[in-house]
Amino acid sequence: MKISFIEAKSPNPHIFSKYHIPRLGAVLLSTILREQGYKVNAFIEDIAEPDWSYIESSDIACVSTITSTSKRAYKIADRLRKKGIPVVMGGAHPSFLPEESIEHADYVVRGEGDVTLPELIGYLHKGTPDITSIKGLSYKDKDSYVINNPPRPLIENLDSLPLPDFKLVHHWNPSNIYPISTSRGCPFNCRFCSVIPMFGRKYRFKSVGILLEELKHINSFSKGNKFFVDDNFTANKERTKELLRAKISEHMSFEWSAQVRTDVAKDEELLRLMADAGCDTVHIGFESVNPKTLEAYNKKQNIEEIVHCIRKVKDHGIEIHGMFVLGADTDNLDTLKKTADFAINLGIDTIQFMMLTPLPGTPVFHEMKESSRLLHTDWSKYDGHHIVYKPSLMSPQTLHIESLKAMGKFYSWKYIFKHLAHFDFFHVAVGLYGKKAVKRALDESMDYLNSISALRSPHLIGH
Repeated sequence: MKISFIEAKSPNPHIFSKYHIPRLGAVLLSTILREQGYKVNAFIEDIAEPDWSYIESSDIACVSTITSTSKRAYKIADRLRKKGIPVVMGGAHPSFLPEESIEHADYVVRGEGDVTLPELIGYLHKGTPDITSIKGLSYKDKDSYVINNPPRPLIENLDSLPLPDFKLVHHWNPSNIYPISTSRGCPFNCRFCSVIPMFGRKYRFKSVGILLEELKHINSFSKGNKFFVDDNFTANKERTKELLRAKISEHMSFEWSAQVRTDVAKDEELLRLMADAGCDTVHIGFESVNPKTLEAYNKKQNIEEIVHCIRKVKDHGIEIHGMFVLGADTDNLDTLKKTADFAINLGIDTIQFMMLTPLPGTPVFHEMKESSRLLHTDWSKYDGHHIVYKPSLMSPQTLHIESLKAMGKFYSWKYIFKHLAHFDFFHVAVGLYGKKAVKRALDESMDYLNSISALRSPHLIGH
């Protein structure tokens, strides 16, 4: 049986478009099915144009999508189904909106697909197990009614999962940034985040022994930077320290980056080990410089902790990519301007200013939908770079334009020349790319903002 995985491409360029990091789901599931004896290839559109001749000769096509890529994913799925190829959809967006996604697919895998998808493939290949027993699966019965089987419990033993094999990815380059997952879940409950409804509030970890073997293997062929894609790489600080000590003792001298929270700065030993083990950048969701907004987001951190974190991390020679979410009901125009000034004055190395985006599955989406504040459901605009709801303290147009201007204020000529003076050509390139991306986004904003101005009232409309 020949199976294709397709990860739909991003609809709009953003600050990370130049350094695309593939989501691990499609690659991991491809690996699991390959180990079960199936012929599998994965195609990630943001990396390379897929081999459509291969895909269209497949027995089954699996299409992975998040909300912003779902419009493209549906187009791919419709194209393949017209050719008689059964389509399975999975990822965050189909997990939260299976009734919508099933209109473009034969099956929808909800939540973690590590067990659900192989069971479904077994059913399609051999007729077993009975489809009604496959937890986490949605499909239509013979009368076209949507059936949502009971949800599947989250996987407890992550050690049972194989190392994703990127050799299965069409035109994968070993010099690309290599994503590594060591855990799933998050005990925090940020109101705009879809991690909790997708992966749960309980942290689940791979063992240090398994991870060490994986890192050795990855380091033997991957030449690029490694990125730990965990939502919080330092969630269990003692476990992280153990892994870092092992990496150092094994003399694995590769550079890496990771996502962490501000509480990483409270542990001096952890920061020192991270620096000694080759950490060059941490990605931190600061989210806001407005105390009321941090409280509204349920972020469980304050401004003093953010400032302390920035200073301590930089004291250890680790760069910071700061992420901010603008547009809470407590934010106004002054908040946006203060955010840009804060990032510049504290010396954050790179930033991403995103507009609050009510993603399906999150409390924010439910609240916005119930209060009729969604402007539309053109999911391709749910990418953090387009306003898709009515803010409380400013117009949608103001939030959209001023968020982009705030990003442009950070990636200024001053930023570029400062790094040029230190012969830091990487950040010069980042600054130039950021400046170009902001200009392009502003130039393209007019048509979009005119389209939402044409809506007489901000209510949920069809897509």
